[in-house]
Amino acid sequence: MKLVPLFDRVVLKKMVEEETTASGIVLPGKGDKEKPGQGEVIAVGPGGMVDGKEIVMQVKKGDKVLYSKYAGSDIEIDGEKFIVLKQNDILAIMK
Repeated sequence: MKLVPLFDRVVLKKMVEEETTASGIVLPGKGDKEKPGQGEVIAVGPGGMVDGKEIVMQVKKGDKVLYSKYAGSDIEIDGEKFIVLKQNDILAIMK
């Protein structure tokens, strides 16, 4: 199945956050729940006129981004976790 976002929406593949203990043991998926989420952009909507404002998309497929922790809608397709959110819920592009 292919997700095609509309308007100013972006589809992200969630990246698993890991936490490392003081002794160096990695605990997968145990990151701080208050931190922003991390994801990779899988698909980007076309932008255009949204609520009377011109929206130009700033992210592109393949970008790794930080997004607001409680933003968007979580979905799971074929065992993979994705999130669909508006571009303005993306906080930064990680380079």
